[in-house]
Formats: sequence, structure tokens, C-alpha cells
Amino acid sequence: MTRALFLRHHLEDSPGLIGEAFAARGYELDVAMMDEFSPTPNVEGYDVLVILGSKSAVYDIDVEAAWFGRELGLIAHATRLGIPIFGICFGAQALCQFHGGVVEPSNVPEIGWYEVEAQNGSGIVAGPWFEFHFDRCILPSDAELWATTPPAVQAFAIGKNVGVQFHPEIDDVQLRQWFSSGEEHAREFGVDPDELLAQTALETPAARQRAGALVDLFLTHATS
Repeated sequence: MTRALFLRHHLEDSPGLIGEAFAARGYELDVAMMDEFSPTPNVEGYDVLVILGSKSAVYDIDVEAAWFGRELGLIAHATRLGIPIFGICFGAQALCQFHGGVVEPSNVPEIGWYEVEAQNGSGIVAGPWFEFHFDRCILPSDAELWATTPPAVQAFAIGKNVGVQFHPEIDDVQLRQWFSSGEEHAREFGVDPDELLAQTALETPAARQRAGALVDLFLTHATS
């Protein structure tokens, strides 16, 4: 059986709709925590590494010293083993930085459901996709741009790896867990958590289909 390792950074994070899509395609899923209190997981024996989001910033030197430096080492090890990596939000930013790009604060944070514009014939559908980020990627020269919104790069490929700034794993169940652990960031930017939860519940069935198509796109790219 093919195996996928999901790397999460908070207890309230889960593989969600992306995990469902991998499982439906025959993958056995394992979930490992990556933070200052957890040992670095072993990627050997896995066919795919999926890196989920984080409240931290990849350019925070204290975060790098506490645990993110070990995560960069894990990305390097997966790369040496030829394991394709799918990065989501923080995971995409980690891929960008690992490959020589730059991650910086965004002038326009995005929270909510947004449509994206596909680039370079990537096949990324417009969405809408769920966004919850305050940083943006400046891609290295060898990256292929896959999708954008006016404020930020939304999807890209580097080698076998694919990063997406949006959160294709999110459904209303997981978003409720996020807000239960703290919703102040959303309110600071004028977002009503109850309204966003209601919208997410309406979007979830279609988002599940889009997540499946995105996993297919990643797997096709990773094996081409």
C-alpha cells in the first residue's frame, strides 16, 4: 500500500479534505506532530509528504531554532529520497524558503474564500479556495508559477514538489476546531467567525471535489 505522512504543527490541524482524497486513492495516512516538544518524524518508507499550515512564520528565527530548522532538514531528507512534497500554506512557504525563495509579510492578508487565477496552464481550478494567511512567497527562479491572487502567489511547483498558499484541506468541522483554539486573528481583520463557518459549511461539498482534483494534479505532476 502507498503511504502518505502528514506533518501538522497544532493539535487542531488534521488532513481534512486532502486526507480524504489521498485515502480515496489508496493511500494509508499517518499524521505526525512537528513542534518544539516533538521528535522529528522519519519520512523513510513513505511515498508522499504533506506539510500542513502553522500559526508561525518561516522567517521567525526563534521558531527556526525551536523546531523549524529540523523541519527544513526533514524536507532535505525527503528530497534526497525522492519523496514528493505537497505543502499547504506554511508548508508551501517552507518549500519556497528551502528552495531559495523568500517569504515575507503580506500587505494584504487573505482570510475567507477566494478565487485564484491559474497560470502557465497549470490546471488549478479557480475555486473558491479557503485562505488564512498573513505572509506571501517570492518564488525562486526555478519554480513554476501555478496560480495567483492579486496579493500573493497561490500555487507553484518546484521539481516534484507542489505548494499551495490556500487551505484545500479545510471543511467546516476543522474550521470550527481552529476557532475554538482562538479566533482573534479573524476578528482583527474584520471577519465574523460565525459567518465564515456558515459559508464554509455551504462550500464544503464542492471543496471536497476540488480537493480531490488537486490531489490528482499533484500526483500526476509528481510522477511525470
